[in-house]
Amino acid sequence: MHCPFCGNVETKVLDSRQVEEGTTVRRRRECDYCSRRFTTFEKFEDSPLVVVKKEGLREEFSRSKMMAGMLRACEKRPVSREKIEDVAYLIEKMLRNSHEREVSSAEVGEAVLEQLFSLDEVAYIRFASVYRQFRDIQRFMEELKDLIEKRKTTK
Repeated sequence: MHCPFCGNVETKVLDSRQVEEGTTVRRRRECDYCSRRFTTFEKFEDSPLVVVKKEGLREEFSRSKMMAGMLRACEKRPVSREKIEDVAYLIEKMLRNSHEREVSSAEVGEAVLEQLFSLDEVAYIRFASVYRQFRDIQRFMEELKDLIEKRKTTK
């Protein structure tokens, strides 16, 4: 492993641990030359999961892209980044466990909404307003009413 700071190829592993339910190994390393520390991840390489967009375009699933939308929705809300990462991992795992190599963007969006509903209702509404493309206040109010009804049935 090359040191990202000085480029030296001699590094030693200080600590290894499994993350993401054992599918990834996190390694803490130290460069033998500059003594700086850095983290690497070793992950099982699976066949790509492809997302089919509304227009029919296909692109490889990106957990970081999905997380970016969730982070925007949770901005200035009491939701930790760690919790968002956990939820993103859970959604990706669920999509991959479906054994389909292609999923629709609608499936991804609905899975995110489902998780945000239990995480933070304001984040849920924020994400829904972008994902469902609210065009007017009436559509926004309908979604709020649905949220209130959902909350009643889950409590």
